[in-house]
Amino acid sequence: MELDPKSLEPATRYKLLIGSVVPRPIAFVSSLSPQGIVNLAPFSYFNAVGHSPLALMFSISKKPDKTDKDTLRNVRPATEGGLGEYVINLTVESYIQQVAEASEPLPFDESELDYLDLTPAPSQVVRPPRIAESPVAFECRTLQIVPVGEFNIVIGQVVHLFIQDELVDDRDRVNTDKLAAVGRMAGHDYCYTRDCFTIPNGFPPDKKQPSKQRK
Repeated sequence: MELDPKSLEPATRYKLLIGSVVPRPIAFVSSLSPQGIVNLAPFSYFNAVGHSPLALMFSISKKPDKTDKDTLRNVRPATEGGLGEYVINLTVESYIQQVAEASEPLPFDESELDYLDLTPAPSQVVRPPRIAESPVAFECRTLQIVPVGEFNIVIGQVVHLFIQDELVDDRDRVNTDKLAAVGRMAGHDYCYTRDCFTIPNGFPPDKKQPSKQRK
């Protein structure tokens, strides 16, 4: 099957994309409106940008009516009507149900915290709260918002990191079994991340030469 994306309906492109790029980590973003209303929303177009500086990205689609989603309005710089700050809480097994429920659209003047059994906790540097149930939370300031068609890629620098003590060993390695992160698959499907295996990087010793020379 050879496909030209431009010839496909958007719904078809979407299904092929989310069914192929799996599993995807889920950013559970807590942001704050200028009026002080907390917004919670999950985004599975999410990943790391780099560690120098420590930066993360997530991508936000438009609403069905083509207007900006609440999260995007909140994370825009102050010069564009937002606060330019937010927290990326990691999505884990213990509250995955609430993360899924937070995708329900609400009016801009309502908060998901009024409907979900989750606890806001004060952040150390930014104004939006983190979610106390999340074992890892990245406090971010917006560096750049890159429009790509009907999407906006939000790139943020991490200005503070909260991580539960028991997740990190004396060599600064995170115990991913204890973290119990959840990944997003297609449709309403999710996956666990505890079934891992190890493969060293690079060629093994018997493949240090090109295959023709090995013969």
